[in-house]
Amino acid sequence: RALLWLGPVYLAGYLGLSGSWVLLALALWLCWGLNRRGKRDRLAAAFALLEDEREAVCRGLAARHLPAWVHFPDVERVEWLNKVLVQAWPYFGTIMEKTFKEVLEPKIRAKSVHLKTCTFTKIHFGEKCPRINGIKAYTKEIDRRQVTLDLQICYIGDCEIHMDISKFNLGVKGVQLYGTLRVILEPLLTDAPFVGAVTLFFMQKPHLEINWAGMSNLLDVPGINVMSDSLIQDFIAARLVLPNRITVPLKKNMNIAHLRFPVPQGVIRVHLLEAENLVQKDNFLGAIRGKSDPYALLRIGTVQYRSKTVSRDLNPIWNETFEFVVHEVPGQDLEVDLYDEDPDKDDFMGSLLIGLVDVMNDRTVDEWFPLSKTTSGHLHLKLEWLSLVNDQEKLHEDKKGLSTALLIVYLDSAFNLPKNHFEYSNGECGAKKIKNNKYLKKMEREPSSFVLLTVGNKTQKSKTCNFSKDPTWGQAFTFFVHSAHSQSLHIEIKDKERDSALGTSVVCLSHLLKDPNMTLDQRFQLDHSSSDSFIKMKLVLRALNVEEPDPQRVKAGVNASKPGPVRVTEKAGNQQKFASPPQVSKVPPMSKDSAVLEALPKKDSGEDLDAKDSSAAPVPSETVSGLDEAESKQNPEHGPPSALPSGAAAVPTLPVLQEMRLAPSVTSLGSLPSSCFELSSSNLDIHNGTEMPLGEIQLTVRYASIRQSLVVLVNGCRNLVPSSNRGVDPYVRIYLLPDRRWTSRKKTSVKKKTLNPQYDEKFEFFESLENVKKRSLDIAVKNSRPFISQERKELGKVRIDLSQEDLIKGFAQW
Repeated sequence: RALLWLGPVYLAGYLGLSGSWVLLALALWLCWGLNRRGKRDRLAAAFALLEDEREAVCRGLAARHLPAWVHFPDVERVEWLNKVLVQAWPYFGTIMEKTFKEVLEPKIRAKSVHLKTCTFTKIHFGEKCPRINGIKAYTKEIDRRQVTLDLQICYIGDCEIHMDISKFNLGVKGVQLYGTLRVILEPLLTDAPFVGAVTLFFMQKPHLEINWAGMSNLLDVPGINVMSDSLIQDFIAARLVLPNRITVPLKKNMNIAHLRFPVPQGVIRVHLLEAENLVQKDNFLGAIRGKSDPYALLRIGTVQYRSKTVSRDLNPIWNETFEFVVHEVPGQDLEVDLYDEDPDKDDFMGSLLIGLVDVMNDRTVDEWFPLSKTTSGHLHLKLEWLSLVNDQEKLHEDKKGLSTALLIVYLDSAFNLPKNHFEYSNGECGAKKIKNNKYLKKMEREPSSFVLLTVGNKTQKSKTCNFSKDPTWGQAFTFFVHSAHSQSLHIEIKDKERDSALGTSVVCLSHLLKDPNMTLDQRFQLDHSSSDSFIKMKLVLRALNVEEPDPQRVKAGVNASKPGPVRVTEKAGNQQKFASPPQVSKVPPMSKDSAVLEALPKKDSGEDLDAKDSSAAPVPSETVSGLDEAESKQNPEHGPPSALPSGAAAVPTLPVLQEMRLAPSVTSLGSLPSSCFELSSSNLDIHNGTEMPLGEIQLTVRYASIRQSLVVLVNGCRNLVPSSNRGVDPYVRIYLLPDRRWTSRKKTSVKKKTLNPQYDEKFEFFESLENVKKRSLDIAVKNSRPFISQERKELGKVRIDLSQEDLIKGFAQW
């Protein structure tokens, strides 16, 4: 075997090739082996989790590996259904083996001459069956005549399928599949079978990993493996990922067209405005830090847009607008990823996940959002929810170049297509004399046709129907329309084997305006085709309308466009400075990390600000920054803190405890939720045995449910006890006990020579809520002293028992 491995080396030397070719081949072989070992290890780890889930959960695996029912209380565990699948899996495998042999194999052989020798030599679906890690049922957000279920599918299979093609053995030996499968039972009936049809689709592209066998192992070669995996995922997405659906009727004569292609629920218009304080990714010689070249990727489902790249700027301004069609709410989210553009590989700069349910309810959201999975950075987005209405008065032309309507095209079928572009009856083109007999045979075959649909500068392509004069596509397409009175839909049917068209048609969208429902469902005559050639389509036009938000509804999330808090002494851009009472350190410009201090609740918040409490214990500036001017207008009897009596400006002799209770969650953004606070004050008698009170630290703690993380915001400290005459350089260290590893430690920046430092820094611990409630926070304020100094390092500590706190609402206090 060793001599066999040395053969290529000897051959390279014999042919006079450079040694770099040998090194390149060796590197490719090593990478291929590494990929293969990695796949086997991941498959083995997944099998271990599948074998004993209880042990895996107890060992505290990473949160992303745990089933969904562990994290979300509304996701139910369905072990009974998994037991049914285990019992039925062998019978399903037998049915699939028969299907592969009798149905799939003949179809593959008919595809091409080179595939006529295709034979399945081994078909075994293994002992491991798919699991359902949790089911979430929707009841409030949907129609009463349907049932909507989200199934967390997990398939870690030991299936083995081998196929021989011309003496080449190809095969699969193990598959991993993870994804959320939505099942809609609709409509519900009053007679058997009680459900009219079942609709299946994946909300997002499922994660798929295939362990190849035989000659297919070449697909694990670096570079090729990424391409092959993406091609397979795209193939699945084209059939099973929104907006594509599979609908199976359960009752005879059930019309499932409106179930397969329902009207979208709305359109979201995303204004990508600007960002600030992005992370520096570019560096020179590994040491000198430079600026980055940021761009954004915006994605909903399978639709993705990329913004322009802003060169050498950590505070980029884009001012771009993107529009997405939203098919399922709840279920679909807006994902925003920021990257630094580089010649080799783009660097990740942070991400944002926005739930569309709250955007739909709020209608318009204009906010600064903190980026996750990064150390700093905020993104300014304006989101508008556009409803689809059947109102021609809304179809005005937008001077800003934005869409005013949505055209939905249901492409059904075509009839009597010509075999080739010479077979016209309504044209004057006669048949040519073709000498090439092979080409003549091709022209005698039925056409393999697809359709190109064009509105404006956007063209979409249908799937290809092979060898049929009466093809049936059964697909839906959506187009954004800027001017319904002047734009047209262009249809062109083409043969896959030739570039010439088999028929064309043009439909002016103004014809749709003549119908009260702005709908056309009919056959359209094809031009440049046979006289009896038609295409059947259903066209639906809907106007885009931004509805006024409900004034009674409390908006979820931070609204950056609101008037700033009271006591504003200076405004600059998006930052604000706040005046402080005498002898209290001034608060620096408010960063977006401190966005949790925004506004009071719309009611009952003023009850805690009675005159006695205000005069006895004034509100320090750190909390005043959370007051909203709107509150003072609604409750004039409770004036703003700036209107307190002059005697209230004195600093209290005892520390003040400020409790703030959070209002409903932010826009499911997975970011630090900004909410409304209630303010109360009470006196604490905390001393260290002397007349001098202890130092204090102000913290804001909340659990972000969407991102599965505990968010700790360190606002600042005051009245720290100095450890030396030369002053202290304080910083804050955080542990989530019992984890005291150095790698899990969180640490703020160091503030020089101050006893009242202001940090406004945010930290996150990615743990499940159940796990967080069993733990406690260990907070220590330390002095950044010289290495050999004898000064005292620790300035104070506090431990917070998280089991005693309401983390969903959150708390903020000294």
